[in-house]
Amino acid sequence: MTGDHQTLALLLFSAFVAVTLGITTWVSRHRHGSAEEFYAGGRLFSPMENGFAIAGDYMSAASFLGISGLIALFGYDGMLYSVGFLVAWLVVLFLVAELVRNCGRFTLADVVAARMSERPVRIAAGTSSVTVSVLYLVAQMVGAGSLVALLLGGTSEAAQSWTVIGVGALMVIYVSLGGMRATTWIQIVKAVLLLGGTVALTVLVLVRFHGDFDQLLLTAAERSGHGRSFLAPGLKYGGDWTARFDFISLGLALVLGTAGLPHILSRFYTVPTARAARRSVVWSIGLIGGFYLMTIVLGFGAAAIVGPEAVRGSNAAGNTAVPLLALDLGGGADSTGGTVLFAIVAAVAFATILAVVAGITLASSASVAHDLYASLRRRRAKPRSEVAVARTAAVGIGVIAIALGLLARDLNVAFLVGLAFAVAASANLPVLLYSLFWRGFTTRGAVWSVYGGLIPALALVLLSPVVSGSPESLFPGVDFQYFPLQNPGLVSIPLGFVAGWLGTVTSAEVADEAKHAETEVRSLTGAGAV
Repeated sequence: MTGDHQTLALLLFSAFVAVTLGITTWVSRHRHGSAEEFYAGGRLFSPMENGFAIAGDYMSAASFLGISGLIALFGYDGMLYSVGFLVAWLVVLFLVAELVRNCGRFTLADVVAARMSERPVRIAAGTSSVTVSVLYLVAQMVGAGSLVALLLGGTSEAAQSWTVIGVGALMVIYVSLGGMRATTWIQIVKAVLLLGGTVALTVLVLVRFHGDFDQLLLTAAERSGHGRSFLAPGLKYGGDWTARFDFISLGLALVLGTAGLPHILSRFYTVPTARAARRSVVWSIGLIGGFYLMTIVLGFGAAAIVGPEAVRGSNAAGNTAVPLLALDLGGGADSTGGTVLFAIVAAVAFATILAVVAGITLASSASVAHDLYASLRRRRAKPRSEVAVARTAAVGIGVIAIALGLLARDLNVAFLVGLAFAVAASANLPVLLYSLFWRGFTTRGAVWSVYGGLIPALALVLLSPVVSGSPESLFPGVDFQYFPLQNPGLVSIPLGFVAGWLGTVTSAEVADEAKHAETEVRSLTGAGAV
């Protein structure tokens, strides 16, 4: 990679960092220090602004870098991620968006604790939310490391490490100084940049093939070395029954996991009403839908123009397919156009990573302060002390994410996000749906539901090929692989639902009919919502 690429990309990246730090500084001077301001931005955002912010939160490095890379390497099977991420928004729109906005204040635990014994439920839901957030953060850190490795020629592991550390430090600054308001504006700026960059690349790919999408697919299949099978199911997930079950497991995780992601749920509290929350989701579906359709073009475009071997040679997991595609579309490595386009794409990807990690860190630090800290204290925490704890928690979560990001830097970022979605769908979604729709649900059922999904999901990942037993594992030199699937969702998601049911039917506690009726009316009408 030439010095021009490095200089221009770093200049553009520095400009984005300067603008976002300016936003954060400006917001920090106008903050009131209240919990509502820090966690929900004062609930002052319009549906359109929040729709862009949700899209910015959701369109992560996994989407921009990881999905396109998987499509470039595996063709049709890589598209599962695009389809799964998009279909998941229908679950959010119809099942949770409006109801969650009406029932809670800041976090997932607020919804569940409304009709249960608060302390055990908040501790369980808070633990699960932090776990999911850290797993999601690791994917973003890996994306940052891959990008910088490409920018600096792929030779310096130290550069990757320092990048991960730098991204972690910036996300702590964004969250601790600016809270939700600064994070939301960073997301909006990033969403506009990402959509603009993706549209430009998609148009250039289609122009290269004179608008003939069939020719694009045929060229991709020809260069892949797999022929027409590149365009058919089975290249990654069809080899045997284990691979097919992995396919089903991943699909379940992607479709059901979004509704349990803490940083997505917290977005619904930044608008003034439930109607505004629903309209936010409609805005975000339009933006996200267009984006994921374009990732399909970019993935097959990378396969047709760059070639899977070149993509794999740059990064074994495929995380650098889009920057390499931009380089080629601009005219090649030694051209001015290639240098400029590569630099813009690299800067947009950096912006994507920074914005998403800020949103996830805010959601997880809110869970630590509002759920765990407030529950473990004997007396109710004051809002100002709770906010101080949230800022401190952001630092601790950043350190953990940095350490895990350094460990997992050779894995595909979209694959890593699939694991986070599986844990969210196993631990958070069952307790959320039971709390909203099951009249007889009890405190024991809520606690068992969270841990009954969370613990098996994490245990199965540890015992899967992801961690040991194969050359692509985190620890290839050891083998304690006892679970054959790479994604635990097929087993852990049903376990979460079964554990919630079992905990409820074996509980001596009688469900509070009055509280359920109050929650039901509030969730459906918005009466009494904060």
